[in-house]
Amino acid sequence: MSSQSAILLLHCPDQSGILARVTEFVNDNKGNILYLDQHVDREEKLFYMRLEWDLTNFTIPTDKIDEYFNTLFAKKYKLNYEIHFSDKRPRMALFVSKMSHCLFDILARYADGEWDVEIPCIISNHQTLEPIAKKFGIPFYYHPITSKTKAEEEKKEIQILKKHNIDFVVLARYMQIISEDFISHFPNKVINIHHSFLPAFAGAKPYHAAHKRGVKIIGATSHYVTTELDAGPIIAQDVAKISHKDTVQNLVLKGRDLEKIVLSQAVYKHIQHKVLVYNNRTVVFS
Repeated sequence: MSSQSAILLLHCPDQSGILARVTEFVNDNKGNILYLDQHVDREEKLFYMRLEWDLTNFTIPTDKIDEYFNTLFAKKYKLNYEIHFSDKRPRMALFVSKMSHCLFDILARYADGEWDVEIPCIISNHQTLEPIAKKFGIPFYYHPITSKTKAEEEKKEIQILKKHNIDFVVLARYMQIISEDFISHFPNKVINIHHSFLPAFAGAKPYHAAHKRGVKIIGATSHYVTTELDAGPIIAQDVAKISHKDTVQNLVLKGRDLEKIVLSQAVYKHIQHKVLVYNNRTVVFS
């Protein structure tokens, strides 16, 4: 088994010496740096960094690292930071409706051990995909939602997520708008996927509308959910070229392939703690 490591994500006003001070903190306490990536936004004058180090010989106890770092650096340099540990497996909940392509892709990666993550539950507003959950041995919760029952059903869903100690939520083609109250319980921890025709081709049949217009590319966007519909911080995107030879069905199939790949890319980056959010934008580390 690999040894435990600590992962530090931070952003702060750009200033001299931050990188040196933080790496000195790790080196002086006998930590072995495994990964370091940083970015300076010169327009906003902000500094971003992701640092991971081996804790095998680290002299500060794991449960004291946050306290030490906050006292020595965060207050002094006005740092916004998170510290994660590699031995804590994130707990992910999946929300689905009727379409299965994203769900199957995620569960295949999960079952194959590609992701170091736990999936304690799948929640849906339809029963269509319950057999898939059973096949993978994951508890399935059915919560039909109407305009009248939405608030009450979401309260029940939040209770389920708390019961399972969920760290983040993935909307794997969940065809419901998440309320502001729900989002407030998981800020920057609800990941969504949608086609990249928005806002030009909104509605129930975007691929049909795009086909009529003769578009030459289709795409998919995965982002964190905010109160502004489909306008949260973007984590991953991709496109595919198409031509006049493609039928509507071809567009739909290519779009689904993009959606599942882009969503999985976004989820994997989140699991690895390689995404920093600031001012509705993301820094996604390599």
